[in-house]
Amino acid sequence: MSVLDAGKSNPREGGPSFSLKHRIFRAAWGLTWSLLGNWTPVPLYGWRRFLLNCFGAKLSPKARIYPKTTIWYPPNLEMGDHAVIGPGVIVYNMGRITIGDYAIISQRAHLCGGTHDPDDPHFQLLPKPIAIGVKAWIAAEAFVGPGVTVGEGAVLGARAVAAKNLEPWSIYVGNPAKRLRDRKRF
Repeated sequence: MSVLDAGKSNPREGGPSFSLKHRIFRAAWGLTWSLLGNWTPVPLYGWRRFLLNCFGAKLSPKARIYPKTTIWYPPNLEMGDHAVIGPGVIVYNMGRITIGDYAIISQRAHLCGGTHDPDDPHFQLLPKPIAIGVKAWIAAEAFVGPGVTVGEGAVLGARAVAAKNLEPWSIYVGNPAKRLRDRKRF
């Protein structure tokens, strides 16, 4: 089940953005994660991967998820080899969020894969996918907005805000994020 397949109850009449089945799934996930995953000791990456994969995530056996993360909807999360989600990261993945091989999402960063339609009188939720490229780095407390692609090897500096795509092998800082310089390729 994906967010797009979950169906909207009555979006034109101001009903919930997601079906009852989808909301029950998310509630079951939230309860499971809070009781069995979120608080676990740092070395238990395998256990957290197992829980996420049981709920539909597509994680490499070499991906690492630290404790104290918030992951909104596991079926919309995909992580490559040696990809890392650090402690306290918020993964609001209404839309698919893909994290490439060796990419790092540092502590308390926020990946926001959804928004609202500002022209809709009911302000319905809209999923917008995020792609984090291979060897990219989202630094501490940075924000990646809906629909953004972070290019291969790109860096989003601490507390920076990416509302637009980031070019490969470039370093960005600030709010809104501005290109600072090239990053050495490796």
